[in-house]
Amino acid sequence: MNSHVKFSVAPMMDWTDRHCRYFYRLMSKDAQLWTEMVTAKAIIHGDKNRLLDYDAQEHPLVLQLGGSDPKEMAIAAKVGQDWGYDEININVGCPSDRVQSGSFGACLMQTPDTVAQCIESMGEVVDIPLSVKSRIGVDDMENYEELTNFINIVSKAGCQNFVVHARKAWLKGLSPKENRTVPPLNYDWVYQLKRDFSELTIGINGGIMSLAEVSDHLEFVDNAMLGRAAYHQPYLLAGVDQTLYQKKHSVITREEVLLDFIEYMKIQQANSVPIRSMTRHILGLYHAQPNAKKFKRLLSGKVVEIGHLYEWLERGIDHVE
Repeated sequence: MNSHVKFSVAPMMDWTDRHCRYFYRLMSKDAQLWTEMVTAKAIIHGDKNRLLDYDAQEHPLVLQLGGSDPKEMAIAAKVGQDWGYDEININVGCPSDRVQSGSFGACLMQTPDTVAQCIESMGEVVDIPLSVKSRIGVDDMENYEELTNFINIVSKAGCQNFVVHARKAWLKGLSPKENRTVPPLNYDWVYQLKRDFSELTIGINGGIMSLAEVSDHLEFVDNAMLGRAAYHQPYLLAGVDQTLYQKKHSVITREEVLLDFIEYMKIQQANSVPIRSMTRHILGLYHAQPNAKKFKRLLSGKVVEIGHLYEWLERGIDHVE
């Protein structure tokens, strides 16, 4: 992660696909965007174009990999670098059953040497930044020393960049959804990591709901990450460049965002992308606005017509059936 990155949008399975990221980029030029987690095996054996293609507008862009085999991770990282990604991240935080059965994600916190081996082998074949996104612990990891042990071993292997979700993951007994909210947040441990490893880039993630909260965290760590808040209230991102990066350009309006995204959807639709796979990401654009429900209804109707979105912009929502 580059030292100038202050803010990023979290990788979210089934959500932060290329259409979602393009939509976010319309509102912020400086936010770092992340792919959904892609397994190293899928990249090696699967449809690389489908898994890895993106729009050039999406930079700065991080590819998040899932895996635990150093050779496979190195091959996938090299493919990611060749594809033009700006950074490769290892997922050491996801608690889903699929991830556990593949021995990667959050369970890797229990085997820091494996993560270190992955970092070493990836570092031998790529020269873009590598990073690790982890939790503060899993299951029986109860103390701060176990977290520092993990960071120590992995950083010595060559990883300088960490993003820490400030919750433990319970691999036994909690669903992935519950793991996002049930384990208590412990921001202080992440702040302490930055104090103890001042030479490393330390980012924070988990339960952050606003840019004001991001600014508060940046007093203690290098960068902060918004996840579900950004997805459900995407227009938050329109304030990122001015608030966090002190950019002077004017804030884009919701209507301008929608108009730009309509143009993008028209091009994608011509390439046989189903419109619902794009409109699903913009349901929250009018969050907390007077016409939010009408906008959602418009996008959730049986037939979503791009013409209806133009009508929304030109005639006002009250005229749209």
